[in-house]
Amino acid sequence: MKLKPHHFHLHYNLASFSSKPRYKNHDILYTISEAIDTIHNNNSNLHSQTPPDYSLNPSLKRILPSLTSHHITNLINLNPLSLSPHSLFSFFNWLASRPPFRHTLHNYSTMAHFLSSHNMLTQTHSLFLFIISRMGHHSSTSLISSLLQTNPTHHHHHCSVLVFDALIIAYTDSGFIQDAIQCLRLLKRNNFAIPLRGCEYLLRRVMKLKQPEPCWEFYLEVLDYGYPPKVYLFNILMHGFSKVGDAMNARKVFDEIPKRRLRPTVVSFNTLISGYCKTGNVEEGFVLKGVMESERISPDVFTYSALINGLCKESRLDDANNLFDEMCERGLVPNGVTFTTLIDGQCKDGKTDLALRNFQKMKDQDVRPDLITYNALINGLCRVGDFKEARKLFNEMIGNDLKPDKITFTTLMDGCCKDGDMESALEIKDRMVEEGIKLDDVAYTALISGLCRDGRVRDAEKLLRDMLSAGYKPDDPTYTMVIDCYCKKGDVKMGAKLLKEMQRDGRVPGVVTYNALMNGFCKQGQMKNARMLLDAMLNLGVVPNDITFNILLDGHCKHGGSVDFDIFSGEKGLVSDYASYIALVNESSKISKDRLRN
Repeated sequence: MKLKPHHFHLHYNLASFSSKPRYKNHDILYTISEAIDTIHNNNSNLHSQTPPDYSLNPSLKRILPSLTSHHITNLINLNPLSLSPHSLFSFFNWLASRPPFRHTLHNYSTMAHFLSSHNMLTQTHSLFLFIISRMGHHSSTSLISSLLQTNPTHHHHHCSVLVFDALIIAYTDSGFIQDAIQCLRLLKRNNFAIPLRGCEYLLRRVMKLKQPEPCWEFYLEVLDYGYPPKVYLFNILMHGFSKVGDAMNARKVFDEIPKRRLRPTVVSFNTLISGYCKTGNVEEGFVLKGVMESERISPDVFTYSALINGLCKESRLDDANNLFDEMCERGLVPNGVTFTTLIDGQCKDGKTDLALRNFQKMKDQDVRPDLITYNALINGLCRVGDFKEARKLFNEMIGNDLKPDKITFTTLMDGCCKDGDMESALEIKDRMVEEGIKLDDVAYTALISGLCRDGRVRDAEKLLRDMLSAGYKPDDPTYTMVIDCYCKKGDVKMGAKLLKEMQRDGRVPGVVTYNALMNGFCKQGQMKNARMLLDAMLNLGVVPNDITFNILLDGHCKHGGSVDFDIFSGEKGLVSDYASYIALVNESSKISKDRLRN
């Protein structure tokens, strides 16, 4: 239920109550206050969650029907018997749950001022949360306006700030960031001092929104309102811009720091340098390193790590090594990130001997390699075909109590498949399943291709099924490998079945897939089926290539029957010279699987 605007009117028509017993305003206030006081003196459990039942008091029971919201405002503001804030708030809450009585926004605002003036900030906060939940989005203008109208002039200005702190925090906690911002703007317009606590709280939440541009504009706005500038907030904003690859705006934030009479810290420089390196502007990173040194701010491990990372990305590995040496000469101890960055760069560049040397240096300096370091090395070693060393590292890693992740397993499994060591690859697969690590499409594809290469087509097809039921879509080359493997084993029926399955799945297999099956038909001497397959291909708009014709010619030559010359004519861009194909026939009978796969 939302509070309706007509409940916010500040003047009440008391005539509507004329039929009820009349009490003088102050008499009513005294009677209510005395009743509350009596009840609370008799009720020892003052702070319990359930307020006492005030309707049990006879004098209160008599007054209740004629009670107006105006009386409540006066009760809070005048508090004739100086009731404790807790007892007054307890009565206020009880009244809220007693229809037909309804508090107006004016009542709530008055109570919020009262609570904050007694430093009851938790209660002020929950009161605001309640009001906001009823009023919803875009309510800040009415709420601030009501708070300004009910601001008790005899309170310190300090109280007003506390109430506004609580309001901004409540809007922020409710997730109504725009309303919280609007509160600040309205307070500035009304010449109120900036509510620092609320502003800080809101700023931190805005910074977490991962939208650097609006954050930056908002930060500039609160700085102009008088919020004291803080270097760490500039750093957070720079980091935000750098993360989304916006080095230009990160630089703008950096340049604002001295304008606000602050000094950039090592973190400020590092954040911007890292931002430049991420966007491939390493040179600008080095310029900044120079500025740091000229301002007597010493580059630290993070400065060097960012620059080394930038150089590795650009494959400038010699420069990266030199910078690494310079860092060590300056007495800085490289951390895991620095080492791993360098090792990863060297592995990607195929320089695994260098990477292994740095890995040894890392261990000698008592820097513990982590999962990322091992993954980089295992990947690098598998890429250059050094599977033995990769296995050794895998075992060393487990010995060091590091748990291999999906990347480790998949990399190593792919390496074993390429090395033709299918037993080890399948062992790794079983181990992954045991550890509850799901195979991804990369892992499935590696295994299927390894099994096909090994001629274990049934196992390959079973994995293809597993892959499908795990929700992955095998790509055309994966299907083609299995089709090709079946055909080579002489089971063209199974190959044809898989091709149909691909088409049912809405795919249009390419020429390579058709060639694999065509090759199977021709090897079996099923020239009629080969011809039908060619027609099907042409109907689907799949253009045959040289290999298609080589396969067909080879089949016709080996299995007799004249070559149907029509199949070579009319195909755009294809050589229809019979002799040139005959010359290729012998070669075509040795079509390698690789050629098929390309």
